[in-house]
Amino acid sequence: MSRTLQLAEQLISRPSVTPEDAGCQQILGERLAALGFRLETIEGGPADFRVTNLWAVRPGSADATSARTAAFAGHTDVVPTGPIEQWRSHPFTPTHRDGRLYGRGACDMKTSLAAFVVAIEEFLAATPEPRLTLALLLTSDEEGPARDGTVVVCDTLAARGERIDYCIVGEPTSVERCGDMIKNGRRGTLSGKLTVKGVQGHIAYPHLAKNPVHALAPALAELVAINEAGGWDAGNAFFQPTSWQVSNIHAGTGASNVIPGSAVIDFNFRFSTESTPESLQQRVQAVLDSHGLDHTLSWTLGGLPFLTTPGELVEAVQQAIRDETGIETELSTSGGTSDARFIARICRQVIEMGPVNASIHKIDEHIAVAEIEPLKNIYRRTLERLEALLPT
Repeated sequence: MSRTLQLAEQLISRPSVTPEDAGCQQILGERLAALGFRLETIEGGPADFRVTNLWAVRPGSADATSARTAAFAGHTDVVPTGPIEQWRSHPFTPTHRDGRLYGRGACDMKTSLAAFVVAIEEFLAATPEPRLTLALLLTSDEEGPARDGTVVVCDTLAARGERIDYCIVGEPTSVERCGDMIKNGRRGTLSGKLTVKGVQGHIAYPHLAKNPVHALAPALAELVAINEAGGWDAGNAFFQPTSWQVSNIHAGTGASNVIPGSAVIDFNFRFSTESTPESLQQRVQAVLDSHGLDHTLSWTLGGLPFLTTPGELVEAVQQAIRDETGIETELSTSGGTSDARFIARICRQVIEMGPVNASIHKIDEHIAVAEIEPLKNIYRRTLERLEALLPT
C-alpha cells in the first residue's frame, strides 16, 4: 500500500461531516510538523457549529526579493452520507472493490489532502532546503455555510500582511482521467430574494384585492427574455456568459379561493468577470421599476469571480500533468463555487486540480486507486517546477 493511499484511508475513516474535523487536521499537522512546518489552529463559529482551520507554513531560504510561497488548500469536512443502508460498505470504513477506494470523502477531498502531504514529504526529501516557502491551508467548513473557514484564515493573513503567490486547491476537477481538467477560475454567485406585495382577498372578488403574481409576471418574463438572449454579458475567452436562474417561486395560502397577499421569488446569478454585482443589481432593479412593482429586494453575494490567466502556476501544473500522464489538460471556469474565491483575494495565482469528480457527494463515493499516485506526483512535480523558477 502506498503512503498516499494509507493516509487517505486514515482520513476517510474519520466521520468529519461539516463542521466536524474529527481529528483529520491533527493527523496531517503531525506529518507536517515533522517536516519543520509551523502550525497555527484558527477556530471560529458559534458554540454549536465550531469550525477548525489549520494554517501550516515552512519558510524557504530565498531572500526577500525573490521569496515565493506555494500553498495547497482544501477541506477536511465532508457532506452527510445520506442513507447508510444504501451504501454497499460503510461510508467511513475505507473499502476496496474493483480497483476503487470507497468512502465518504474519497474524492471530495481527502485523497487530495493525503496527496498534498506525501507530495510535500517527497519534495523535501529530494530538496531539503528549498528556496520556496511551503504552506497548507485546511478548513472544516467548506461543504457548509463557509462563513468561518477559509475566508477567516484569508482575512487573518491579509490583516498580518502575509501573502501567497501560488495556490492549488484540491477540488475534484477531473472529468474522465486525473489531470484532464483544471479550474483556473470560477464564476461569481449573486442571489436575490424578491417579494412583490399585493392585497389578499377572495378570488371571486378580484376588484377588492391585488394579485402580486399577476403583477410579477410581466417583469419575470422580461428577466427571462434577457437571460435567454444572453443579455447580461457576452462572457469572454475564459468565461461563459452570465446566467440568471429562478430557484423558487412561492405565493398563496394553500387555499384555492384566496388571492395571495404577496409573492416571493428566489433567483441566482452565476456571473463572469464581464459583470459586477452592482451592474447586475442595477439591471434587475431597472426592470422592476419599469413595471411599477411594489416590492422589496434583498441580495446575497456568495462570491466574486476569479481568474488566473496562464502564467507561472498554470504552466507549472500543465507541465506536471503532461510529464506524469501525457495528458494535455483543459482549462475551465465551469461549475460551482469553491474556497478558491476567498484565496484569490490574497493570492495572485490560484487553480483547482484534483481527482475525477463523477462520484462526489453521491452514495458509494469512490476514487480509482490507480489514479492516487499520479495525483500525488502531479502535486510534487508542480512544486519542483515552481522551485526551479526561483533564482539560485
